[in-house]
Amino acid sequence: MTTLSVTEIADLGLEARAALFDRDAGIDAARNDAREIVERVREEGDVAVREFCRTYDDVDVGNLEITDDCERAVEEIPDDVRAAIETAIDNVREFHEAQVPDDWRREFDDGRELGRRFRPLERVGVYVPGGRAAYPSSAIMGVVPAVVAGVEHVSVVTPPADTINPVTLAAIHLSGADAVYSVGGAQGIAALAYGTETVTRVQKIVGPGNRWVTAAKALVRNDVEIDLLAGPSEIVVIADETADPDYVAAELLAQAEHDPNASVVAVTDDEGTAQAITEAVDAQLAHRKRADTIEAALESDASAVLLARSMSEAILFTEEYAPEHLSIIADDDESVLERIDSAGSVFLGPDTPVAAGDYASGTNHVLPTNGGAKVTGGLSVDHFLRATTVQRLSRDGLASLGPTITTLAEAEGLEAHAESVRVRLEDE
Repeated sequence: MTTLSVTEIADLGLEARAALFDRDAGIDAARNDAREIVERVREEGDVAVREFCRTYDDVDVGNLEITDDCERAVEEIPDDVRAAIETAIDNVREFHEAQVPDDWRREFDDGRELGRRFRPLERVGVYVPGGRAAYPSSAIMGVVPAVVAGVEHVSVVTPPADTINPVTLAAIHLSGADAVYSVGGAQGIAALAYGTETVTRVQKIVGPGNRWVTAAKALVRNDVEIDLLAGPSEIVVIADETADPDYVAAELLAQAEHDPNASVVAVTDDEGTAQAITEAVDAQLAHRKRADTIEAALESDASAVLLARSMSEAILFTEEYAPEHLSIIADDDESVLERIDSAGSVFLGPDTPVAAGDYASGTNHVLPTNGGAKVTGGLSVDHFLRATTVQRLSRDGLASLGPTITTLAEAEGLEAHAESVRVRLEDE
């Protein structure tokens, strides 16, 4: 029995299209539970945090702060794992350093000196998931850009366990976190948002998590900034007749491995390639350790192998979908990319697996889902900076602008605005 069958894009009905395009981060289903958790942590602090750790993680947390444990974990992990973490950190740092904007100031011809300057936030919180798997990569992706941006204090929360994975703890420390707390879920988000006796309150929270984490971020964002509301992992692979079906299948299985609610789609304009992809998926699935999770994702209505009538139709579908991850395995991948504006992160060519961006190429893997790529990008240095505009007018510059300012101010009925200009010009 095949887990994925080939469907023509032209034959997709309303329900099938809704399943593909109306991806749900699960926020609404978790909102009520998350609200109770958030409110209690806000009111009761550490007491509520410890209670929820017992309830949801089955762990009695002694010291909530585990910063020293993270430092010790660096010595506990194998040398090759430490080397891999450090290589990934170096690459992520290098890419994000290229994003740091320069302050600028410019003289304009009519007496206007205008500019922009950038300053880092002071306190940021990073959520590093636990749960189904350990995610040292998420520590790197959240902490390193904040450090590059110059954030003064970076706090991390990560779910408790009888033994937290030392690789995750080591990655948190090596990435440069200042304080680390053993608390996850909605309670971790609330602790960062409002502070507790132990956890430092932050100005912004970043990082992916499950639906309760996402729901909590939605609930606190009137009181603290957040990066984005990310749902389960998703990928679209655009493949032409030159694509190796095994490579395409491997990409689909890799993203399906994250979560049974992941959405994985391959779209091609070649019928033979479409059929070969479904066969390769079945052949590879039997050899994957997380086969149950993968199969659940593949059997979802949100996953599919789609046959387009042309590459143009495949591109139009992808642009409408706005995937978190977009893999283009085609003879002329650059021309395909040129026609797509909406994607979280793009992986070009047969030798660029999405896993490269997940771990070590240097780009960030915290990306918009659910079509969010139509309006925003992934986590970057920009998320940790605030921009201030700066201006200085010469007396001649103010005199030149004066009639424009006063006319518009009076048109808006703001007489004092106009007078603030006139009082200066009357001194002439």
